[in-house]
Formats: sequence, structure tokens, C-alpha cells
Amino acid sequence: MTVVRGRRTPQPGPSAADAPPPASAASSGAAEEREEPEEPPEPAPGPVHPEPATELPLAERLDALLGDPEDGTGPLGYAAAARRDTAEEFPAAACAALDRIGVQHYYVPARYGGALTGLPQLLEVVRTLARRDLTSAVAHGKTFLGAVCVWVAEENAGTARLADLVRAGELVSLGLTERAHGSDLMAGEVVAEAVPEGYRITGEKWLINNATRGRLVCLLARTAPEGGPRGFSLLLVDKARLPHGTWRPLPKVPTLGIRGADISGIAFDAAPVGRDGLIGREGEGPETVLKALQITRSLCTGLSLGAADHGLRLAYGFAAGRELYGRRMLDLPLVRRTLAECYADLLAAEALSLVAARSIHTLPEELSVTSAVAKYLVPTTVDRILLRLRGVLGARAFLSDHHAHGRFQKLERDHRIVGIFDGNTMVNLYALTAQFRTLARGFAAPAGRGAAGHREREAATFSPDLPLPRLRPDRLSLLARHGSTLAASLPGSTSVLVRAAADDVRLVPAARAARTLTAACRGLHTRMGAARLLPGGAPVESFDLARGYSACLAAACALGLWRYGRDGGNGGGGEGRTAPSPLWLHAVLDRLSSGLEEAVPGSTGPLPRPRGVEEEAREPLYERLLERMAAQYAAGELFSLLTCRTAEGPPC
Repeated sequence: MTVVRGRRTPQPGPSAADAPPPASAASSGAAEEREEPEEPPEPAPGPVHPEPATELPLAERLDALLGDPEDGTGPLGYAAAARRDTAEEFPAAACAALDRIGVQHYYVPARYGGALTGLPQLLEVVRTLARRDLTSAVAHGKTFLGAVCVWVAEENAGTARLADLVRAGELVSLGLTERAHGSDLMAGEVVAEAVPEGYRITGEKWLINNATRGRLVCLLARTAPEGGPRGFSLLLVDKARLPHGTWRPLPKVPTLGIRGADISGIAFDAAPVGRDGLIGREGEGPETVLKALQITRSLCTGLSLGAADHGLRLAYGFAAGRELYGRRMLDLPLVRRTLAECYADLLAAEALSLVAARSIHTLPEELSVTSAVAKYLVPTTVDRILLRLRGVLGARAFLSDHHAHGRFQKLERDHRIVGIFDGNTMVNLYALTAQFRTLARGFAAPAGRGAAGHREREAATFSPDLPLPRLRPDRLSLLARHGSTLAASLPGSTSVLVRAAADDVRLVPAARAARTLTAACRGLHTRMGAARLLPGGAPVESFDLARGYSACLAAACALGLWRYGRDGGNGGGGEGRTAPSPLWLHAVLDRLSSGLEEAVPGSTGPLPRPRGVEEEAREPLYERLLERMAAQYAAGELFSLLTCRTAEGPPC
């Protein structure tokens, strides 16, 4: 249901009955065994468009089209997701419904005929789908992961055809990992042998999402016998064009979470692929993959944001309606503090995610750092949020029935996989440790195009309402050679906040927290600059420094959003959609300061500390923050820095 002037009006979602079958429904049947090439099917209906008289956020328009998730009849509701999870069933009806309204058009850049004009759009789409059902979001959204290497390589021969296939609803998978080698891509044994007409592929890829159901596979294969960084290439394989017997699907792998997803594999036996299947140039496969993963890691955070909103909404609703020890559970101090801190953690994760998505356009040369921080910190934070909310829900967090369709236990299981997608926690932290010296130099002496150019880049990155430059894949880099503009903005944003606090007493607590974080960040960069890699990799303490650095960069993102938003010290960009109150900023900085201190003890001040005094000072902050959260819940809005109504609307 959508909210209209404070009322709930019926808004049915797409029906499974009148939706066309998925374009990829011929998964392991006869359609995949056709030997004759087939023309790309007609594109599915166009993408979600704004209402004629109202420019609503994309997430709000999409959520309204998907219908009230509390309605038990639609394929994208909570009840349907629970039934599919119990049966470990692929969300075919849900994917068909998403195809019907044109969600897949946002997996194709506008320059190739799609609807994607900015990566923040895709973050909104992923978050909206994940809030309903992570399994459906992963099953449908993984097509972007499969296709993004082609967009990064900026191919011209096969790009238009791939764009047509994606818009028509065909699934695309990304074949990187192998059973014996995991994330060690340079050890891959799948071989693409050069022959006069192209390549012949032999070997197995395993733990591949949509490997069986997907028609196309973007495949990393060894093209030089000796391997090495220039010994692997990317090939786009169309299973519909392969001769019978040259490939076979590997069995679906049972998983703890996202049970219905097609996590399987594919085996090739001298499968022929023409020269037109080569993505980019031969030997550029690993570099293209690593650059593409910088984009997808930045967008995976949408899965976590949707999961956090779903879990927090469940826990708040339960606490508000449950009586315990003679009073409402929501009135218990520990429950109130837990909910408020989890809400603040969600806002911190959102601030980082929003800026990371914009920086794909504005700071692509630094994405190796930004994406690693986002992919480490946001899923880890949301895992902790769900763990704490489990304590609020008690036994109902574990039940697969009896309460809210068993949604929480499914949600918690499903979300555990997000930290593994596109590089796990250790991979992302190691990517930061490898750049410590560059990051330290960049923080001490920020590189830029002069003061005016530096402010312009910051404003374009931090302001949610300014137009974005077009995506420039050619500017993606495997290393941030001049450090991080985002981290380097922290001292300047803190100075702006301190000056603003002199005229607005509401900003004084946030300014105090910002000064503490800035001082800690300076000390952290000094230690990072002195760290050295060992022959076997980074020492253990470097990983702690990387965790602390991630909290600092997230703080810089929150301060940047405040500074360049509607109420910020630079006047913002006009009528922005960021939260007008500084309350969220104080809470977010406080939570990130706690995270930094946990990672690097003593970094935010001398130890030991009079904890009781600190906690007493925080109590009013989180009480007021809980009021803001309660207001969003009562209004049927997303738990967010931005105003966005949900399809279910206010609680009945």
C-alpha cells in the first residue's frame, strides 16, 4: 500500500499470473541446448518512470509498483519469500514480475540504451529489492555483476547485443571462482585455447550465481599457458550458441542463506567461442575484473541497507506491541538504547553508501579505496545490527513460523552472504593495507586542482542533489595514487562544522565529536605511513588500522553530506533531501568514534576512561534519535537520511 495524505490506499503489486515468464526460464531444458544462434528477444517493457506531476524518488516509485509486501498474494511479498525459502525455490515469479516493470533496464547504462544514468540509481533499486527479499534481489541483480565487465571494457562489437539481451530479461552470470582456488583468480585452471575461429574453453567454474539459469556467462579464463596477470582474458559466452555436449551445468549448492538462489557451476568441454566473445583485449581480464568489482562492491551495500531497514522495522514493531514485566517492551531502557544505536549505525552505513555510489562518477581513480571501505564496513555493521536486534526479538528471531512469517531468521541467514560477495572482509581490508603509505601521504598533503577545483569535486561527491558527471571507466585505477579525497576532506569539514557551531548551539556536540575524530584520524594516518608489509602479507595490527581507517572515512562521508546538504555550512545545493536536523550527524559521529576506538584502542583519547560519565552524556542523544526513528516508522517512511515512503505505509 502507498501512503496518500497520511492514509493507506491499496496498491497491489505485479501479479505472477499476468507477468510474462522469465526470459531465462529455459535454464537447463531444451532451450539451452539449441545449437542454432538465436536473435536477441524483444526488450521487456521500459523502466520505472516518474509520475506525471510528481518527481518522487526512484526507490519510492519502485516500491509502490512492487505493492504492499504485507499483502500475501503477490510474488514480491513477505509471505511469498518465506514460502520460497522453506522450499529452497528459485524466485522465478518474483524475477518475472521485476522484468515486467523493467527493473533490468537499470542494469544497462543509458549510452547503450538502458535507463542507468547514475550509479546511485542502482543503489536505490538494490536497496528497495533487498528490503523485501534478499534472495530475489541477489537472483535478479546479479545480472549487473555479470554484465559490468563489458561496460567497464567499453566494448563496441558485442555491447549492443548484450544490452538488448539484458533489457529483454536474460540473466548474466560472472564466472570467476573455481572449486580448488576460491578467490585466488590467478590460479584459475579454466583454459581458453586459441584456435583460428576464436577460442575453445575447457574446465569448471564453481559457486557461480545464476550459472545454471543464466543464458550468458562472463568468464575469466587462462589464455596464456604460463598464466600470470597478463595470462587471463574475459570472454562472454552465450550458452544458446554452444553446440550440444560442450557444456553442462553443475549441481546447485545448498546454502545456509539465500536458499533459493541458483548458486551452482558450469563445466566446459572444448566449447567454441568466436573472437567476438573477447571482452577488451587479450590478457586484460584480471585488470578489467578488479576495476569492475570496485563498482559492484560499492553497490553491494544496497543489499545491506535493505536488510538493516527490514530487520530494524521488525524489531521496532515487535517492541512497540509487546508487553514485558508489566510494561511495553519499547519502554525498557536497554531496548530503547539498542534500537537507537542500531538506527544510528544504519544512518552511518547509508551515508557511506551514498557517497561511495556518487564517487564512482566523481572520484573513479580513488575507487579502489572507497569501495574497499564500503564493502568491508557496511555489511559488517549490518551483521552487528542484526545480531543486536536478535536480542530484542528473543525466541522469535529464531522461529521459522509463528511470527512475521519467520522473516527475521531468514533475513539474518540471507545477509551473511553479502560480506562474501565480490571480495570478503579480509580481501577488502588487505586492499587498504596495501595502500597505507599512499593514503598517509595524500592525507598530509591533499592533491587537487587548486582550492576551487577541490571544493567542486567535494560538492559533486557529497551533495545528493547535484548532477553527476558521466561514468568514465577509463579513469578507474587499481591504486589510488594520490590518496583519498574523501578522507582528506575530514579536517576541512570539521572546521566548517566548528564555525557553524559558534552560531548554532545544536551543532556543538557534533562539532566536539568531529574534532575528536579528526585528531584520531591524523594519528591513525601517521601510524599507517609507518606500517610496512611483511613478505607474507600485512601484519595483524595493519588490519586493525584498516578497520579504524574505515570508520574515519565513513565519518568524513557523514560530515560531507551535512556540509554540502541543505542545512550544511556551505549552504548546500538548494532544496536538498538530506535530514535537516543535526541530530543524526552527532549520533553517527558518536557511533563511528566508538567503532574507531574498538578497532584501535586509545585512538580517540587516553585510557582508561570514566565510562559512566560518557554513557550519561549519551543518553539524551539516543532518546531524541529514537523519537526520530519512531516518527519515520509512524509515517511509513524508510529508515533513512532521505525522505522516502514505503509501500506498506504507516502501521495499522
